[in-house]
Amino acid sequence: MASDPLRMPNYGGQALIEGILMRGKKTLAAAFRTPEGKIVVKTEELAPIYSKPYFQWPFIRGLLLLWDAMILGYRYLTIAANFQTEEDEKIEGPLFYATIVFSLGLAVLFFFVLPALLGKLLASLLGWDASLVNLLEGFIRIGLVIFYLWIIGRSKEIRRVFMYHGAEHKTINAFEVRKPLEISSVQQCSMQHPRCGTSFILTVMIVSLFVFFFIGNLSLPMMILTRLVLLIPIVMISYEYIRWTSSHLDNAFVRWLATPNLALQKLTTSSPTDEMVEVALAAFKKMLEIETSSTDGAEAI
Repeated sequence: MASDPLRMPNYGGQALIEGILMRGKKTLAAAFRTPEGKIVVKTEELAPIYSKPYFQWPFIRGLLLLWDAMILGYRYLTIAANFQTEEDEKIEGPLFYATIVFSLGLAVLFFFVLPALLGKLLASLLGWDASLVNLLEGFIRIGLVIFYLWIIGRSKEIRRVFMYHGAEHKTINAFEVRKPLEISSVQQCSMQHPRCGTSFILTVMIVSLFVFFFIGNLSLPMMILTRLVLLIPIVMISYEYIRWTSSHLDNAFVRWLATPNLALQKLTTSSPTDEMVEVALAAFKKMLEIETSSTDGAEAI
């Protein structure tokens, strides 16, 4: 537990392939279930960025955290896959960052450029004005996100990742409501959490809908350019919104605002087995053991 009982630290995590990563302010711990059934835990000291003053600057912190989380997440997904295949494949150096940028570029093309093209095409066929074009684009974007999450959830392998995602949320929720960090008590907790990455993705889509709605009529090249350029401030705003709502859930209106975000998590979380919760607890307890010796916690999406 944190040294100040009145201030609950914000710990974050990520589901992996047969494993879970838990992140604090200065330390992360990742636990993996090997094909032999054993639990292996790896720990790592986080980059100094978390202790820098600019990490706490509003709006800037969202971009820094997102980029760092992508790097850590991709690297530990590779480590998790290696545990299952008993191989030691590594992507390092320029190739590692190129892979992340390429993956991010595909996501931007699919969820931002494609909806702009489809919205423009459909609206021209229907004869709609610019504001309705942008509105249609926004709903296409949200629909693509929901469809993507639903379709990947049909995969057996991804369903297991979503079960580990549920175990991650249950464990963090148990800690935040001060339940014993034991399998039976953790299983009683909710699978939804306001700081979830799924909530962040939906918030980005909704904020972009409002931002692009007021841009007006643009040529197709300018329309695509604005979607790319404005994505950065949209991410900044979305992070601050998630941070604000997660800190004010005692307010009924804020809980209502957070309802869509929590509802979408039903697509990316599933009820975990006790064995999966055991993995989550192994990662969380190890992170907590190291973390509480020197810090009060960390911010997380």
